[in-house]
Amino acid sequence: MKRNGTKKESIKAFARSFQSLYWRQLALTIGMVLLTLILLGTGFFTISYNYIRNETAATMEENLSLVADISANYIEGERLSLFEDFRQLARIAASASDTDFLICNAKGEALLTTDTALEGKSFSISREIRDAVLQEGSYKGVGDLNGLYEARQFFVGLPIYSNFDGSIIGIAMAITSASGLMGLWRNALELFWMIGLTVLVIAFLASSYTTMQQVQPIHAMVQATRRFAGGNFETRMYDYGRTDEIGELVASFNAMADTLQQTEQQRRDFIAGISHELKTPMTTIAGYTDGILDGTIPPEKQEHYLRIISNESQRLSRLVRRMLEVSRLQTLDIARDKKKFDICESMRRCIISMEHKIRLRELEVEAEIPDEPLLVLGDTDLITQVIYNLLENAVKFASPGSTLELAIEENNDKALISVANMGETIPADELPHLFERFHKSDKSRSADKDGVGLGLYVVKTILEQHGEKIVVTSEEGLTTFTFTVQLAKKEEAYVPIRNN
Repeated sequence: MKRNGTKKESIKAFARSFQSLYWRQLALTIGMVLLTLILLGTGFFTISYNYIRNETAATMEENLSLVADISANYIEGERLSLFEDFRQLARIAASASDTDFLICNAKGEALLTTDTALEGKSFSISREIRDAVLQEGSYKGVGDLNGLYEARQFFVGLPIYSNFDGSIIGIAMAITSASGLMGLWRNALELFWMIGLTVLVIAFLASSYTTMQQVQPIHAMVQATRRFAGGNFETRMYDYGRTDEIGELVASFNAMADTLQQTEQQRRDFIAGISHELKTPMTTIAGYTDGILDGTIPPEKQEHYLRIISNESQRLSRLVRRMLEVSRLQTLDIARDKKKFDICESMRRCIISMEHKIRLRELEVEAEIPDEPLLVLGDTDLITQVIYNLLENAVKFASPGSTLELAIEENNDKALISVANMGETIPADELPHLFERFHKSDKSRSADKDGVGLGLYVVKTILEQHGEKIVVTSEEGLTTFTFTVQLAKKEEAYVPIRNN
């Protein structure tokens, strides 16, 4: 039973192999070539057969017309059987043209034949042939002439006209073996099939090669996809040096693989980052809660640790809110929400909202903001959030008593917004990582105990959704964030910022 089952599986696998793209494409190509050969062959056979038949018939008619003209004198004088010289002349003509001649009277009765096998026999041609010759003036056909011949013959009939009054006085027929006619046609047929078979073999080899060239990258892509499904995101396809559609497909696949690998890496980094960010407050909350419950922490200190638990819980809440905010930003269609608004007004509102924190750190603000409205194109709330996040970050890490520098200026078709603060210089190798999720530089970690490391990531996400850029520099304690916003065209509608 096991052997039978294995045999059936082998047969099924073999049958499935013929259902592959390679065999379907190959069968389609060979089928089209074969169908073309059949159609061409049918047309060629028909044309060649008719051509050979018509040429043979034309030659027979030409010879037969001479015989008919000569025989008219003898039929009219009823001397056909008396003149052996005419019989000899007809035999010579028959031998020269490889054609037998038959002379009949107007009733279709045989008077003379050059075929020695029919000499001395009394016979008549069929009424069908006689009527066709008398009424239509000629006849062409294939047959055995009412059983006179064992093999089929090709014959042509013409009327014999009187030299006196032009009336039909007899029927002349030229008869040749149909096998000779078919022999010529068969030779042409054999030549065609030989050429057709050669073309079919060449088409099979060429189609097999080209189909394999097309299918091979697809098989490789299937294998690569399976490896991707297994979690191997480093798989890449070889482009086989092709620049056609297959080459473009391979390039697109590799680009997709790069994106997936990058996304997977970002997912792992995100999980690692959030695990780290959640671990510390949750460990603190759990440890202090257990300490209060089991009495390890004395009653007089419980209020202090309950405040710590409360702060850590609030930080967890802020982290979850920021994560939801990032998720929402990544699914927004910013292009539909872009409107014209005054970026100067947005900057002023952010400064006012941060006034309390600025005063607590005794900071001075130097703002180079144009008095006239500077209209930009974007989502008002999101761009305002970018300014707020940068300003909050600058206030948080600015040295107490230092100065915040804010500026807005035009540069071609962009508005440049910059926020700068004096504080600790950020190392050059840290600058590229400032906009990553959950990233905190070592120098800022102690100062930003309440942060969740998503503020600057939110800034970068919003600007990328707008198609804008942000850069950061940090030299000699001065850290400056500068981002761009598209200037609005004059004809675009202006939407003023409303008080909430």
